[in-house]
Amino acid sequence: MTERLDLPDTEWRGVSRKYVVVEVVGLIIFGLITTAATSIPTFVTSISWLAAIPISLAIIFLINILLTPRRVRAIGYMLRADDLVFRRGLMFRRVVAVPYGRMQLVDINRGPLDRAVGLSELKFVTAAASTGVVIPGLPEQDAEELRDTLVALAESRRAGL
Repeated sequence: MTERLDLPDTEWRGVSRKYVVVEVVGLIIFGLITTAATSIPTFVTSISWLAAIPISLAIIFLINILLTPRRVRAIGYMLRADDLVFRRGLMFRRVVAVPYGRMQLVDINRGPLDRAVGLSELKFVTAAASTGVVIPGLPEQDAEELRDTLVALAESRRAGL
């Protein structure tokens, strides 16, 4: 029988809505660069049908930008007694449960866009490469508290091995 740990948040927790801004700005920058780069052959060769490539890319990026708020709402995590469960994805849903005792590294990263809006991403790694999880869009304080909680839980679980 497993001992139940009383965790304050055994409900699904989402990421910050500010993460939508980070994702949209990143998509706009990447979309503009990609669309501009694929436009070069059209101008250099004067072959008009080549314009279909950058136009198609622009449409794909626009659709991706429009779906970003929903995609961000689909990201969530839950602390349970023995593991952390992480979910993401709309069409292709990924749900990963990582036992606390298997966590080897818990890291916080802050990119330039993340820092501009006060967000962080929490990354933790296990021995199995396929269960490495990155939780993006966490407020800095929440990311630090979650890191400390996960490290404490991982240490207590490993001590029992």
